[in-house]
Amino acid sequence: MNRPYFSSPRATLTFIHKSIQDRYFDLDVGRNKTARRQQGWAFPAIGAPETPVLRLTRGQAYSGLRRDVYNDERAARGRSQGALRRAYAQYLAYTGHNASCTVFPRSAWERGVNMSHWLPIPIMAMLLCLSACTPTRVDNPMNLITPPKDWHQPPYAQTQSNPADLKEWWKGFQDPTLNALIDQALANNHDLRSAIARVREAKAMTTVADSALYPSIDLYASGGREKKIDRIIGVPNNQGIGLFTPTADMITGGLSARWEIDLFGARQLEAEAASAQAEGAEQALHAAQVGLLAQVATHYLELRGVQLRTDILRKNIVVQREYLRALKAFNRTGLANQSAVARQETLLHTTAGTLPTLTAICSNLIHRLAVLLGEPPENMQNRLAHAEPLPANSPGIPRLLPTALLEQRPDLRVAQTEVAAMAARLGAARADLLPKLVLSASGGFGALASSGFSSLAETVYTLGSGLTAPIFNAGRIQAHITAFDARLDQVAANYEKTFLLALEDVENAYVAHVSSLERRDRMTEAETSAEEAYRLANGLYRHGADDYLSVLDAQRTQLAVADERAKAETAVHVALVSIYRAFGGGWIAEAAH
Repeated sequence: MNRPYFSSPRATLTFIHKSIQDRYFDLDVGRNKTARRQQGWAFPAIGAPETPVLRLTRGQAYSGLRRDVYNDERAARGRSQGALRRAYAQYLAYTGHNASCTVFPRSAWERGVNMSHWLPIPIMAMLLCLSACTPTRVDNPMNLITPPKDWHQPPYAQTQSNPADLKEWWKGFQDPTLNALIDQALANNHDLRSAIARVREAKAMTTVADSALYPSIDLYASGGREKKIDRIIGVPNNQGIGLFTPTADMITGGLSARWEIDLFGARQLEAEAASAQAEGAEQALHAAQVGLLAQVATHYLELRGVQLRTDILRKNIVVQREYLRALKAFNRTGLANQSAVARQETLLHTTAGTLPTLTAICSNLIHRLAVLLGEPPENMQNRLAHAEPLPANSPGIPRLLPTALLEQRPDLRVAQTEVAAMAARLGAARADLLPKLVLSASGGFGALASSGFSSLAETVYTLGSGLTAPIFNAGRIQAHITAFDARLDQVAANYEKTFLLALEDVENAYVAHVSSLERRDRMTEAETSAEEAYRLANGLYRHGADDYLSVLDAQRTQLAVADERAKAETAVHVALVSIYRAFGGGWIAEAAH
C-alpha cells in the first residue's frame, strides 16, 4: 500500500474539516448527486443513506493546522481538487469503505463567497461616474458682448473677398519683392519662432495636466547592508549568553502605483485650463503672424514712398540751384536785387537739408526690415537700396461685418481663451473645498539575509487608500478662490476691452483709408494743375513772353506738389495694410478649427 497523505483517519478528517472555512468547492461522496446542493459539512456514519456534501476550497493557507496533525507537510501545502479527492478516499480506505469522490466547483452565489473580493468593482464604477462630474464648473461670461450690425464709417466701395484673399492679402499689390520679403519673414522671423516654441510648450503642458487624470506607475528597487549597535542579540554558549550585532543584507524591488480619483472634476478643470492656454498660444502665434505681415508690408511701402520722395527732392534741389544761379546772373546785370538772391539761398539750403532726413528714414526702414526678416542690416541694404516705384496695384477692401472680428481677429481669440482658462481654474480652486480620494498599490519581491540566521525571500505588496478633506486652513482656500474670481473678472473685462479696441482699429483704418483717398485725389488734381502751369510758363519763356525765373518757379511748385502726392499715395497703400491688419488678415479662422 502506498504511503498515505496522513498518519491516521483522524488526521485525514481533521484536514478536511479545517479546509471548509472558505467554501469554493463541493465534494460529492457516494451515489446521491442531489446532495451537492445541501448546506453544512457534518460527517454522519459512513454508509448512511444520504452522504452529505463537504464545502471545500483550493489554495487555502494551512497555518491553522498543527504540525502534529499530519506527517507530510507538502501534501497539504499545494491543495487542489485532486488533493481533496485523494484525502477523502484515504479516509474511506482507513475506515474500510469503498466510495467514489467528486469535487464540483461552485458558483459565487452558491458557495457564499466573500463579496469583499468583488466590492472594488462597483466602487470603481461609482468613482468613475463621479469623476465625470464637475459640480464646481464656472459659466463662461463671454456671451455678454453684442457686436454692432454694421460699421459706422464704411469705405465708399467694398469689393467681394474670399478667405484666400484675406489670408494672402499682400499678393494683391502684385509686387514680387514684397512677396519675397514676406516669405522670408514667415520663415526666419525670431518673434514668430518664439511664438511657435511657446505653442509647443503649451501643448506639452496640456499633456502634463491631462496626466493627472490617470494613474501613475513607477518601478522601484533598493538594497543595502546594515549593522547597528542598538540591535543586539543574545545567544547561549558555554559561558552563558553571548551578545553580538548581526549584519543584515536587504534587497527589494517591484512596482508602485498611485491614482488620485477626480471625484469632483478638479483635475479635469485644470486639464481644460491647460488646453485653453494651449489654444491661446496658437492664437498668439496667429496674432504674431498678422502683426509681422502688416509690419513688413507697411515698412516696405513706406520705404518705396520715401525713396520716391527722395528722387523728387533731388530734382527739386537741382531746380533750386538753377534758380539761384539765374538770380545771381540777373543780379549782376541789375535785373534782380541781392535780397532775392539771399531768399533763394535760404530756400535752397532748407530744401537740401531735407535730403539727409529722408536718407536716414530709408536706412532705418531697411534696417527694420532686416531685423523682421532675420538678416543683418548690411545684407538688406544691398537688396533694397535701389529705388523702385510704389506698387501700381492694390488689394480690394474686404467685405466683413463686425461679427466676423470675433472669429478672425487672433487677439480676440486669445482673450477668449484667457477667459475660458481662468473660468476653469476658478472651478478647480473651488474643488479644493471638497474631499480628495487617493488609491495606492505596490508589489514586488524582497530578500533579507542576516548573519547567524536563515535568509528570507518573499513577495511583498501593499494596498491602500486615503481620503482627505479640508477642515481648517486659516482661509487659504477661500482666499485662493477669491483671487481666481478676481482674475476672471479681469480677463473678462480685458476681453470686452479687446473687442472694443478691435472695432476702433477697423473704424480708424476705414477713416484713414477714406481720408487718404480724398487727399490723394486732391493732390493728383493739384499735380495736374502744377504740370500745366509749368508747361505754360515754359512755352511763354520759349516765345520770349516770360522770363526764365517764372519757368523755374513753376517747376519748383510742380515738384513740391509731386512730393505731397507721393505722400498721399503712400498713405493710401499703408491704410489698406491697416485695414487688413485690423481684420486679422494673414491667416484663415477656419484653418484654426
